[in-house]
Amino acid sequence: MSVLPEVLAANDSYAKSFGDKGSLALPPARGFAILTCMDARLDPAKYAGLAEGDAHVIRNAGARATDDAIRSLVISYKLLGTREWFVIHHSNCGMEFFTNDVMSGLLESSLETASLGAGGFTDIGKGPGSPEGKYINWQTISNNAQSVAEDVSRIRNHPLVPKNIPIYGYIYDVATGRLVEVPEATKAGKAS
Repeated sequence: MSVLPEVLAANDSYAKSFGDKGSLALPPARGFAILTCMDARLDPAKYAGLAEGDAHVIRNAGARATDDAIRSLVISYKLLGTREWFVIHHSNCGMEFFTNDVMSGLLESSLETASLGAGGFTDIGKGPGSPEGKYINWQTISNNAQSVAEDVSRIRNHPLVPKNIPIYGYIYDVATGRLVEVPEATKAGKAS
C-alpha cells in the first residue's frame, strides 16, 4: 500500500498552518550548511536546532563529500553566503555494512531489495540484474572517523572551496543523539 495519501494529508495540514514562511529569505538565516546522511534516523533540524530557513542541509548516502555534495556546498557559499560548514556522519551507518564489490555483486544478481542479516547483505531477489554497478564508486565506509576526516579534507582541498570557511567534522551517535567531534576532521577543516 502506498504512503501517498498519508504524505498528501500531512502536506495539506502543514500548508494550512504555513503562515508567513513563504516570505523567508533565500539565503540561510544562520549562515551555515550541513552535509549529513540520508538515514531516516537522523533529523538535522532537531540535532542542530534548526527552524525552516536557518541552514542548508545536504544529504546523501553516508554524508560523503561527493562531487555533487561539494557542488551544493560551493553554491551554498558562493551564491547564498554560508560561512561555516559541518560534515556529520553517524554511528551504525548502512554504508559500513558493504563494499563496492558487494554492492556490484548484489546489483548484478538482481535489482530487487537485498536483505541484511548477521553476515551482511544478501540478494533475495530474482534476476535479471545489471553489471553497471561496478562502474560506480559507492563511497562505502570502513572506518567512520577516518571517513569524516577524509571528507573534510577533500572539501578543504577542493580548488573551488575558499580557505576562510571553517569545516567541522562530527559523528552523530544514533544511540544517544549526541554529536561527537572528530578532532582530526575539524583540524583538517580549520579556516586560514
